[in-house]
Amino acid sequence: MPIGRTTRIALVILIVVGVWLFPYAPAGNQALGKSPNYKQLRLFRQVMQIVQKNYVKEVTDKELIQGAINGMLQSLDPHSSYLTEDLFKELQVETKGEFGGLGIEITLDGGVLTIVSPIEDTPAYRAGLEPGDKIVKINGDTTKNITLLKAVKKMRGPKGTKVTLTIMRHGFRKFKDFTITRDIIHVRSVKKQLIDKEYPYIRIVNFQESTDEDLAEAIKEFGGDKLKGLIIDLRNNPGGLLDQAVKVANLFIDKGLIVYTDGRVKDQRMEFRATRGGTHYKFKLAILINEGSASASEIVAGAMQDYDRALILGTKSFGKASVQTIIPLENGSGLRLTTAYYYTPKGRHIQKKGIEPDVDLKSELEKQQEEELKKESKKSEKEKRESRFRQRKIDPQKDLVVKDALRWLKSKKTVREFKLEHKKSLPDTAWYMK
Repeated sequence: MPIGRTTRIALVILIVVGVWLFPYAPAGNQALGKSPNYKQLRLFRQVMQIVQKNYVKEVTDKELIQGAINGMLQSLDPHSSYLTEDLFKELQVETKGEFGGLGIEITLDGGVLTIVSPIEDTPAYRAGLEPGDKIVKINGDTTKNITLLKAVKKMRGPKGTKVTLTIMRHGFRKFKDFTITRDIIHVRSVKKQLIDKEYPYIRIVNFQESTDEDLAEAIKEFGGDKLKGLIIDLRNNPGGLLDQAVKVANLFIDKGLIVYTDGRVKDQRMEFRATRGGTHYKFKLAILINEGSASASEIVAGAMQDYDRALILGTKSFGKASVQTIIPLENGSGLRLTTAYYYTPKGRHIQKKGIEPDVDLKSELEKQQEEELKKESKKSEKEKRESRFRQRKIDPQKDLVVKDALRWLKSKKTVREFKLEHKKSLPDTAWYMK
């Protein structure tokens, strides 16, 4: 973001402070006094004075101004926030090292702290947390009005220490506490399984450095271009690195736009295109998504869907497709501000809308889940944990989405033929795909 924008943001804060210190406009500045912006700033100053005079306990200028800034940013979207000096320093350090955590991607959904997805093979996954779980308390403290950064800070900590999350989940009669031991989060990005000789299964857990290379290596081990088809599972994949999402899609798309970003500031308008060089696999492809698939996962699924390169199966994805920019401020604090949105090659807006699958199995999966919950309620906690570990191996006879994916892969229908048969259509190809 240009320096001018940062300066303007800082200037607004300075104006707010200035209006409070100098409540009356100079006589020669009547035009300023009549401006709509000045009237709003006068209102802010009036409320601030009332609070300082009448609130039940004394509050400082800094507390009130920071509170106002936090409220302003939180009113925009769940991902924009004010970073105090301490939070800004912590954010800079976090990008350079390892930290004890739980292994979950979180967001604010309607102001409620919500789990997008637990990452496989992490403490949160092993404890049984699920996409869509609402975190109502952290170590007994309510999460009402909490920011995402404060929530992350509360859940992070030294390896071996514990944190208790109070969860509200659809199907629970009451809140349930999950006490989880923090650990260093190491995630193996690509996992593979031979569920059929000619149609193997690969799961991408998240998009991190070398995910594209790991995926290409796994495909090579299964036979490369000799394969008749492949299942790529992006369910419960919360995202990761944008460049890796582009590179993964580029393994199957050899030309055209993969994703683009659009925002008010020119610097935030970017296009990411496929390159003709390198490997481009041509076999049939099925991609699995669900409500825990977000961000980079949605970029890949959206591009594949727009080009009819893969059949998308499962349930609608989460709908997290916004770009956050970290902007430093003069006093050592900073802003985490949403500055752009991601769009699919055909110009579809993903944020809050998600990717609709070509084969929607929501009702079938809900019915299966109800039956499994009845069986689970009769099991002990030990049996439940053992059951979760067994579920790591995919059983195509029990996994309805994998079963449907295999059925289509083994058929003679192309993606386009399937969509025509089931009247699944998307907008005409946009000019920027050509």
